[in-house]
Formats: sequence, structure tokens, C-alpha cells
Amino acid sequence: MRRLILFLLFFVMIGAVHAQFTYGTTGLLNMPTADMQRDKTFMFGGGFLEKHATPARWTYNTFNYYFDITIFPWLEVSYICTLHKAMEVDPAYGPVFWVPSTYGKFVNQDRNFAVRLRLWKEGWWKPWTPQVVLGANDAISDSANGGSLSNQQNQDYGNGFWNRYYLAVTKHIDFEDVGTLGVHVSWIYSNRFDNKLNNPAMGANFRFHLKEDNSWLHKAVNGVNLMAEVGPGYTDVREDLTFNPAGAKY
Repeated sequence: MRRLILFLLFFVMIGAVHAQFTYGTTGLLNMPTADMQRDKTFMFGGGFLEKHATPARWTYNTFNYYFDITIFPWLEVSYICTLHKAMEVDPAYGPVFWVPSTYGKFVNQDRNFAVRLRLWKEGWWKPWTPQVVLGANDAISDSANGGSLSNQQNQDYGNGFWNRYYLAVTKHIDFEDVGTLGVHVSWIYSNRFDNKLNNPAMGANFRFHLKEDNSWLHKAVNGVNLMAEVGPGYTDVREDLTFNPAGAKY
């Protein structure tokens, strides 16, 4: 049975530019949103990924890095790499795939692209209308076999681990001299055998911008971004490190 995972994150952002630490695109922690950066914004970064923050391909903690650019106000593209560790029995490629002398070492990386297209800008037509974004992660992997969308159900399919397609809606509410509340709803889809998704996700964030009065408290709080989200989890793996499509979600 699919379980929902809840993330509650408190952290201080420097400026307004930030990316999802797992997907390397604009959004909350794992959940996609309809927020967009200003055009010509370039982001790059990386970090540590605990195994439960990754698809089941990674049965170990790993690292990633990404490059992201908002080419136009309505178009954002990203390039994301997640490190692979050599294992005696690889959950995707099976035994004896890696050279024994490399077991336990990071020797390769999974590469994927992401794209986000703004369909509707917040405030168009009426002030209350939300922003709408259509997006995809890891959509063109395994292009020799038709890409992620056409080959998702093949049990031998060994790429496109981060694949998902989504429609996201976001609305912001300003509180004068306090901050801005962002309310986010999205629908996420993937037909991969190891992580089927056809689920909603919901989230919110609140970014403080208190009235400047030169107090240390206001300076410390301004820029703090509180995030909370509920979204579909990842498929767990069997004890022998093979995928269990009907297994529990974490």
C-alpha cells in the first residue's frame, strides 16, 4: 500500500534562489511546485542524499550535483548527476556488473535532465488566479529504446530512475511586514515498474520578510523559509536487493 511521506524543513536561504536538493529544480524538498525563477537565473549546487531520499536504485547514501538555468521566464532546464557506488549485487544491474576491486566505491553517476514549462502566470486574468507549470524529470533516458515514457514497464529497464511527469499549481498570499505564504498542489505521474506514481502532492512554504527595524531578531529571521510537504514515497526493495513493485513505500 502506498504511503505518503511528510517533510518539514526549516532552513535559512541566502537570497531568493534555491533548488530542490534531490531534483535540482525549483520546488520544495521533493515536491514540484509552480514557482519559477527570474529569467537568466543560473543555479548550481549539490549535496548529501540519505538513501530514503532517493529511488530504490540507491540502497546506500549518496551525493548529487546539478546545474539549472531559467532560460526564459516560462522555461527552466536542469542537468542532474547522482553518484553510483559499485556493489557486489547491484539492485538494477545484478551481480558481477562492477569490478570487484571497486566494491564500496563511487565509480559512476546517473545523469538526467529536467524541464519545466510555465503554462499560466500567477495573476493573469484575475488577481486570484494561480500559477501553473508542466514539468518532467528524467524523461529522455534510454533514448535508444524510445525513452523513459515508452519503456517504463520493462523489468530489465535500468535507467530513468528519477522519472516523473507532473502538473503543479501554486498561489502566493502576502502578509504585509510579515512574509509570504506559498500554497502548492501537484499531480505526479510515472509508469516505471519500480516506482509507479499517479498521486497528488500538497505542500506549503512561508518565507519571512519582517519590517526592517535594524533589530538583530528581524535580521536573523528575514529570509528564513519554512517548508512542509506531503507526497508519494519511493518503492522499497527486497532483502536480496531486487525491486518489489508491490512493496511498501518509504
